[in-house]
Amino acid sequence: MSKAEHVTARGRTDERRAHADYTGGVYGSMLAASVVVGAGTLGSFPRLELVLLLLLTGVAFWIAHVHAQLFGARLVERSLDRRTVLHVCRDEWPIVKAALPPSLAVAVSPLLGLDVDGALWLALAVAVAGQMGWSAAAARRAGASWRMVTATASVNLLLGLLIISFKLFLHH
Repeated sequence: MSKAEHVTARGRTDERRAHADYTGGVYGSMLAASVVVGAGTLGSFPRLELVLLLLLTGVAFWIAHVHAQLFGARLVERSLDRRTVLHVCRDEWPIVKAALPPSLAVAVSPLLGLDVDGALWLALAVAVAGQMGWSAAAARRAGASWRMVTATASVNLLLGLLIISFKLFLHH
């Protein structure tokens, strides 16, 4: 690759990062938290089931979002080609990425000496932290002030606490 091609490729990468949309990450984190709450109300089950449920739910919602983008607004704007499909798949990938930390938390919970209920709480905390992190990253990437970053993280914390309250309500 020539120096000019490298500079051009790097410019495209920088542009993609600057225009990155982390909405899917926030959404995916909320989805993961909701899956943990829902699974926790069903009783005791193997950790592997929860890991798979988190990952597969993330993938299913990713596919649904890709489909909605491709056959919703995008289809009206332009025809579908390989580049468009890959672009949409990449843009929606944070939904799946957001399921990874809570899944990992469940997977390593035995190493931390946690029972299944402890694993659920750990995964829920990790999902809510992810939700706050994705929203803060999105705000910073968009050039928001630190005050706005704090505001969006706080709103997402409140949404996470709402999900936690559902767990407390459903569990008792």
